[in-house]
Amino acid sequence: MPQTHYHLEIESDPRNLITVEEFVNYFALDLGLDEEKLNGLLLSVTEATTNAIKHGNKNDISKLVNIDVDVVSDYLIISVKDQGAGFNPADVPDPTHPENLLKDSGRGLYLMRVYMDEVEFKNTPQGTETILKLKIK
Repeated sequence: MPQTHYHLEIESDPRNLITVEEFVNYFALDLGLDEEKLNGLLLSVTEATTNAIKHGNKNDISKLVNIDVDVVSDYLIISVKDQGAGFNPADVPDPTHPENLLKDSGRGLYLMRVYMDEVEFKNTPQGTETILKLKIK
């Protein structure tokens, strides 16, 4: 039986995204996720991690991003934590709105919401936590 908890800690360097992709591929394979779920999961976790590195930790390699993955009944729950000041998701422009179609900001949040069953953001004293939930059964 596969394990039910996975953990990865990286420095806030975009070059570490390849490690994050390998990590997602590893636990997805371990859990037997199908390719369709894997693709959305890879995209969502990579986007959440990119946001943590770029916006949360401002590319400061002395700051860390922690990714925790838990299997809770029928759900995969992925937590991506940075050490940044936090943000209000309502302030992020809607990328589907005509005047925002050519802007880069907001796409990651939009894609996470498309591919995940639930997306939550928590501002904590330690930083921002993005919680992705995906039904796996």
